[in-house]
Amino acid sequence: MEKFVLILLPALISTSGAKESVYARVGDDVALKPPAIIDLNLYVHWMFQKVDAPSLAWSNHMGGKKFTEDETWKAKLTLSGDSLGIKDVQPENFGTYFCKIEYRNQKVLIHSIELIKLDVSVTPANPLLPGESLSLSCTVDHKKPEIYWLNPRGVKNNQGTDTVRVTSQDDGMWTCVVAEDKRVKMPVKVMGLSPAPLLPQYTSTSSRLTVPCSIPPPITWEQIKAKEVQEVHWQFFPATSSGLNSNDAQRLFSLSLDSLSWKEDQARGLSPARDTKKGNLELTRKLGRVDDSGDYVCTMKFKNGLTLNRTVHVEVLQIASSPGPHLLSGQQLNLTCGVGQPLPSDLQLQWTRPKRSAQPGLKSDQQLDLLTIPEVSTDDGGLWVCVLWQGETQLTSAAITLTIEPKLSVWMLVIACSSAAIVVLLLLILALILHRRRRQKMRHLRHQLCRCKKPKPKGFYRS
Repeated sequence: MEKFVLILLPALISTSGAKESVYARVGDDVALKPPAIIDLNLYVHWMFQKVDAPSLAWSNHMGGKKFTEDETWKAKLTLSGDSLGIKDVQPENFGTYFCKIEYRNQKVLIHSIELIKLDVSVTPANPLLPGESLSLSCTVDHKKPEIYWLNPRGVKNNQGTDTVRVTSQDDGMWTCVVAEDKRVKMPVKVMGLSPAPLLPQYTSTSSRLTVPCSIPPPITWEQIKAKEVQEVHWQFFPATSSGLNSNDAQRLFSLSLDSLSWKEDQARGLSPARDTKKGNLELTRKLGRVDDSGDYVCTMKFKNGLTLNRTVHVEVLQIASSPGPHLLSGQQLNLTCGVGQPLPSDLQLQWTRPKRSAQPGLKSDQQLDLLTIPEVSTDDGGLWVCVLWQGETQLTSAAITLTIEPKLSVWMLVIACSSAAIVVLLLLILALILHRRRRQKMRHLRHQLCRCKKPKPKGFYRS
């Protein structure tokens, strides 16, 4: 093994100052970087534990490099520029590394880096239910740098070792921060149902109804059953009720935990998802209905008394026509589109009219919840569509078909009355003809009955 011995005047040797610290866990890959020196002629040597120890690796400005042949370091070392890389750090690799840099006029800089073992853990590693305890541990060997944890929301916990009771907001990556420069992320999984939509689910009698609820991956049914889940069901609270009052609840479906199949408790025409085993719990229907407005609650109950709920609020977009969908040309038409209450400011309504309709001042993309047409024409008949938008996203749409009949004029009334009179006159003539023919037929029949060959005189006769 090659051994490098440095014999120089003390004045030519300098150190880079305080020992640098690098933190790593067993199994990590690390890169040890030397101080930056602007020089074209550098020779860099890396040693372990002692400054005069045999070189682990060396490189020069001409691209030459070499690694120790010691079996304990075989296939573990790399050089990227002048930085020393160590793969799959093991307990015996922790310690002090010395970087010796030779540069102009045979000056030598010695820089030391201490690779310190870092232990990070969260227990239990299995998914937790809200309210269960999570143990956090982030420690280092023989040093006490500043250590703290950041939860998934970025909130700081000043202790390296702590126990917390988790909530659904604690689901995600927890980060152990050591000396402000080393960060280790640890996943924490808190069981729950998928977050409810920020906006209501909008539907109409012309659009599909979807009520979402799911178990987010990677949570599995096996893990949920291991937590002793007892019940999974859907409830519906109609919009006419005041809040989520249990007296107003309609239980829609209950899930069999053995077969993971749904049992319908109350028929509302809804269909549960078929891929329940994959965690999909949503309800759907091909078209919405006016009475779909309200709150749909997906519930999961556990033996320990914990209940997980997700509430999805559904609004139904409706079009109302006054005086109705059937009008005469010239009548005033009022079309109203809405959900029965003011819409949030970030939502817009957009009307689409029949192609033939050309009402003055009315654009096909007009954004109003009320359209008034003083006098409709037959060209206004057809499909009117009201679309609900959030920015560039279409949330739902409602449609109505209007029938506009032409208005009867005076001449049309005269013609209609004349036609009616002619029909009545024809019926009277036909009735008279039929009556006369009937009388003639009766006379002819009576005449035939009275023609006898030997008529007998009137009176009584004995046989």
